[in-house]
Amino acid sequence: MARFPIEATTIGDLADRHALSSDADAIVFPDSRTTYPELSRLSTEFARALRGAGVRPGDKVGILMPNNLDYVLALLAAAKLGAVGVPINARFKVHELAHVIAHADVSVLVCASGPDGTVDYPQLIGGVFDDLAGQDPAELTLRAAPLLRQIVDLGDSGGPSATAGMRSRSEFIAAGDEVTDAELLSLQAGVRIRDVALLMYTSGTTATPKGCLLTHESITRQARTVALTRFSLTAEDRFWDPLPLFHCGGIVPMLGCLWAGARYCHAGHFDPESSLRMLEQEQITVAYPAFETIWFGVLNHPRFAQADLRSIRLIQNITVPERLADFEARMPWAKQVTSYGSTESATNLTFPLPDDPYEVRIRTLGSPMPGMEIKIAHPETGERLGSGVVGELCFRGYSLFEGYYKDPELTAAVIDDEGYFHTGDLASMTPEGNLVFAGRLKDILKVGGENVSAVEVEAFLATHPAIDIAQVVGADDARYDEVPAVFVQTRPGVTVSEADIIDFCRGQIATFKVPRYVRFVTEWPMSGTKIQKFRLREQLAEELTSRGITEAPKLRSDG
Repeated sequence: MARFPIEATTIGDLADRHALSSDADAIVFPDSRTTYPELSRLSTEFARALRGAGVRPGDKVGILMPNNLDYVLALLAAAKLGAVGVPINARFKVHELAHVIAHADVSVLVCASGPDGTVDYPQLIGGVFDDLAGQDPAELTLRAAPLLRQIVDLGDSGGPSATAGMRSRSEFIAAGDEVTDAELLSLQAGVRIRDVALLMYTSGTTATPKGCLLTHESITRQARTVALTRFSLTAEDRFWDPLPLFHCGGIVPMLGCLWAGARYCHAGHFDPESSLRMLEQEQITVAYPAFETIWFGVLNHPRFAQADLRSIRLIQNITVPERLADFEARMPWAKQVTSYGSTESATNLTFPLPDDPYEVRIRTLGSPMPGMEIKIAHPETGERLGSGVVGELCFRGYSLFEGYYKDPELTAAVIDDEGYFHTGDLASMTPEGNLVFAGRLKDILKVGGENVSAVEVEAFLATHPAIDIAQVVGADDARYDEVPAVFVQTRPGVTVSEADIIDFCRGQIATFKVPRYVRFVTEWPMSGTKIQKFRLREQLAEELTSRGITEAPKLRSDG
């Protein structure tokens, strides 16, 4: 691979990069379009309002809104001031919101109602303070989050959700009238690429969300590297992204488009019908569904077969190889690629090249991004392992986060003396240097003393013609300590039974790997983008306990 020139900037400067050279669309939502000059101007005006609200360099600006242009402007504006953006998971309820707002030391919180009024975020915010203190609203603000000075409701919803310090959109904008252009320019010029830009809270799939500190360099350099070396974006591309803007998968691709001068098209509140329409009308060239739960919504839409999606050349999905191969077979003109990523690596750590052979794109997670190093280590000794040997995936490099906010002990526990972050994921490297995922360290079931990889069983179940999504978890068992159980989402219009799925496995995989319980679902417990397996385990455990079941039905051995 040719040497890739290194370039980084601040997020605020990136927002202005093409303002004078292009009048093309920069950001598109289902209900709005914004050109590159408009994006620069609007983000500066939003920065003016934040400054009028008292935001200073290093302050934390919380963002709790639906996916829309205001969200983008809030992120860019905070960066222009040298403040730290804190995107907050829109799925959080009172308990999680209370944790993040207080833990992150948010000083100004920007919120608005959800799409079509389905989520009243200002009302949720009011509930946070009621939950934490239960006293007069004027006292709740200080008691719940001592540094929180102001709450801005961009939806102007007012009403019972309003607490002391909450401002409407008009009041928020008016507060910036006294801020001069010279002051804004000076603040933006003073931001360094090694300053922290974002405080991103992890999905919370297994525990209380942890705050990851990401610098301007890690975010913008990562955005450029992925956009140019993996997506090969140019100003002619139209990039589609349905991932939430509180997620790295929403933010980093957007910034990658800003590097390339491409058009970033966001699905807004994901809906299969409107997404399919956007894919067609915008003539999307690169699609980034990332998660099969999203892409199935498009592929299984009744109008999919008639939709003209021939402009799409590349699609990224994160799923098992069998499912990825199925996706490519259904749209053979578009290459499928997958990836390994995390918040701690500012999205993609590995990624196949678009022109990699089919087997590399489908069967591996690709090679590391330029500038990132991978080590496969023995989970107990830390010894570096050779190619083809499964161990814990560890990495270091430019996109590595700065650590967990307010948790130096946890940071020290996951970053070793050589600077490698220990992911808690199992993987191996091929002799050619491509990553092969093998599951989570905690996603290995112990069935009567035998190790069972949930990912392996899920990959096999993906070959069943009736199954769209399968998630394997462990169920406590009096005989084997633990047995496999699977939650299944079937393809539309297909009927299949628990016995059918168990019979499909018997004789094809070892008996101890065969799921003993099958549960059918139409919706998944999600943490933004990831299925929360711990909730599936809890759900099944509660069911079995209530029914007095302590031991799974025995299966005969078919080989």
